[in-house]
Parts: sequence; C-alpha cells; structure tokens
Amino acid sequence: MLEKYSVRTDLALEEKERFESDHVEIQGVILEEDYDKEKEIRITRVKIETEKGAKAMGKPVGTYITLEAPNMAVPDTDYHREVSEKIAGFVQELLKAQNVKTEELSVLIVGLGNRQVTPDALGPYVTDNLCATRHIVKEYGKYAMGMQHVNLVSTLAPGVMGQTGMETVEVVRGVVKETKPDLVIAVDALAARNSRRLNRTIQIADTGIHPGSGVGNHRNGITRESIGVPVIGIGVPTVVDAATIVNDTMENLILALESSEALKSVGEVLRSYNAAEKYELIKELIAPHLNGMFVTPKDVDEMVKQISYTISEGLNLLFSNAEES
Repeated sequence: MLEKYSVRTDLALEEKERFESDHVEIQGVILEEDYDKEKEIRITRVKIETEKGAKAMGKPVGTYITLEAPNMAVPDTDYHREVSEKIAGFVQELLKAQNVKTEELSVLIVGLGNRQVTPDALGPYVTDNLCATRHIVKEYGKYAMGMQHVNLVSTLAPGVMGQTGMETVEVVRGVVKETKPDLVIAVDALAARNSRRLNRTIQIADTGIHPGSGVGNHRNGITRESIGVPVIGIGVPTVVDAATIVNDTMENLILALESSEALKSVGEVLRSYNAAEKYELIKELIAPHLNGMFVTPKDVDEMVKQISYTISEGLNLLFSNAEES
C-alpha cells in the first residue's frame, strides 16, 4: 500500500516525515535538524546519498535544506533580513559543496512560474527585485561597479508553457548556451503536505527544480543534466492539495469521535487505518469534483510579494556584494 501512498508535496522534509510517521526507515537518507529558539527558525537538512534512497523518496540524490520560519508571515523588516542572510549562507554552502566559487561568478537567476497567477508568481517577483550586473560589467568592466571582485548576475522570467508554447527548460537551455553562466539558480512556487508550512517555508536544493510539479504538471526538469551547468533550486510552498486539507480535518474528526461515548467505536475504527489507507479513502470520497483542486491562503498576494523580496535580498547579498561574500 505504501507505494500507492502519494501525498502531493515538493518538500523533501515532508517526504521524510511521511516515512517516519509510518515507522519506515530509509537507507541512504540522512536527516539533520537545528532550531534557533530565539528567532524561531528551524533548519532541516535532508541528504539523499544513494539511488535506493532517492527512489524511496521520489527525489534525486542531493542535499535539501529547509528553512521553517513561522514569523515570515509577519511584515517585520529585521526578521526578514535575518532570513535573507540565512538564504545567502545556505546557497553558498551548497555551492562550496559542489566546488563552485562565489567570487567573479557568472550566475543566471531564473524566476519560474506564471506572473498572472499570484500563487505561481513567486519566481517572476523575485527577478523583479534582483540587481542585474552582467550588462554593466560587459559594457564598462568590473571597476564600473566600484568593487574589485564582481559577479555577473543576469535574470530571466521565461513564463510558462501555456503562454510561450515552449518547455521552460528549452528557453533556459537556449539562454545558457548563449550567455554561458557558471551557475543557474531557479526559483519556483511549490506545494506542501502541511498547510502550516504555506508561505512560511523555504527549500534550497542542489538538485535543480521541476517546473509545475507542485500542481501535477510534470514538465522537464531544470537540472545540471538537462542544461549543462550546476543548478540550485529555491522554492516556497504556496498551495496545498485539497485532499490534504480534508485529511487534516479527518484527523480532528477522529479525535472528536474518540472523545464521544456514543461514537467512540467509529473513531477507533478510523484510527485503525494507517496514514496511507486514510489518504486513499479521502481521495475516493472527494473525487471527482475536488480531486484536482489546490488551495492557497487568502492573503497570498501580500505573502508572495513579501517572501519574493526576502529571497531576492538573500541572492543580492550573496552575488551583488562580492567582496562581502
């Protein structure tokens, strides 16, 4: 049954949690956690080291760093600055692990998604706030920036296949071939398993990214293998599967039934189902009308703008201030 149990999530952390809740140990997958109590920021590293572990997790071999910050929902400038600094640090950590220098680096930052659909507009919004320097350095030289060491930063918001008629990876591959960056950073909106993580979690991975995977549109991935240069993927969950919300509601219903003398036996029967069986039952009950539905918070407009700025500031800190990095 476990193989059929497919919860819609793009977060490696949630895949690992699913196996832990089912008391299944995965060989070749390492989980490391760190919690900053003062800032209420939880950092989780999921390292998939073997092909067997990758197959079980449904994700490529690599490192996935997840930053969970509940206060990202609060418009606190200082707090968001701290998150930006952590993003810069984690991207640099992944680059060093791949022996990619962060000095005088040519980097292409790609904002994936549809600007016209707010939950999917994270990537394009990030590119709006980036400090592009490639054109200045190419025209006037690095000393025009007033620094000895300058990174060449270029940005791209390629849109989605429904707008352009082209696979996103085709557009990116063409730009990479023409501009020859040392590195691509792809930013995209994701889907989460836990509604509490929406707009409060950032995943940074060294395995690239698959546009549209969050809502089941499986497009060709933007990875080192597909475009020829290292790819760092940065994603924020902005939507949750309708079946997930019903599943969470069912858990609360079971607790309520178990506390009722008259309906306690019903609650005990439902409790006997494992997580996979409960999820499959829910998908059957809500089909076909809600099965393909994804839900996003009502304040998603403001949240996506806020988080996109936080991510772009982190990337600006790392690549636009080369002497400080």
